[in-house]
Amino acid sequence: MPTAIIADDERLMREQMQLRLKQAWPELEIVGEAKNGDEAIELVQRHKPDFTFLDIRMPGKTGLEAAKVIGTQSHIVFVTAYDQYAVEAFEQGAVDYVLKPAEPNRLRMTVERLKSRLHAAPTDMSAMLSRLAQQMGIAAKPSYLQWIQASIGQELRLIPVEEILFFQSDEKYTCVRTARYEALIRKPVRDLAEELDPALFWQIHRATLVNVNAIEGVTRDLRGRHLVMVKGHSEKLEVSRSFVHLFKQM
Repeated sequence: MPTAIIADDERLMREQMQLRLKQAWPELEIVGEAKNGDEAIELVQRHKPDFTFLDIRMPGKTGLEAAKVIGTQSHIVFVTAYDQYAVEAFEQGAVDYVLKPAEPNRLRMTVERLKSRLHAAPTDMSAMLSRLAQQMGIAAKPSYLQWIQASIGQELRLIPVEEILFFQSDEKYTCVRTARYEALIRKPVRDLAEELDPALFWQIHRATLVNVNAIEGVTRDLRGRHLVMVKGHSEKLEVSRSFVHLFKQM
């Protein structure tokens, strides 16, 4: 049985799309719904659907950005409310698309094309997606890590980055500290600093990254060192001189 997920930040649009798809393709199983690009990526990785219906404009990652991450894991169908100029951009790129609201006759045409691609491997659309983003005036944003895969004893855990209080490296491992537990990864802080959103994680030392939302305050010890106090955590994190400027406004 073919499978699909639907990603749209409007619940009514998701419900309408699911209803219209059921009418046009009764055998298609909708295995998940997402309300933003990040959730869509997570669902694709979890369910490996044959098709992913992506709204273009969603909070966080746009549909085009999510499609870049999904890559060749699923056939992409864009859902758009754009005008004729945008439609021409899609057609020039040979991308499957559905106009909002999803008209039954138009959707049936899309379904026929999708059926013909069901057993074919999804194609890499990276270059095409960048071109579409330019044509449609959607600025590309950097893609930052959303999850960290870390070890807790013999268990491997996927940790959302917003739950992480701070990262701290030694010579061999990096400790990942959350409010509930700590885990270990092998990636050093210098690499993490390039892969995490700098608006969310500040590097305060060559071996330390801290979640901005977890900072309770900054104090100084008797030696004049700046120390970051972390919410719900007794340990204070040292700020090296190179990064003291981050706290001048605090």
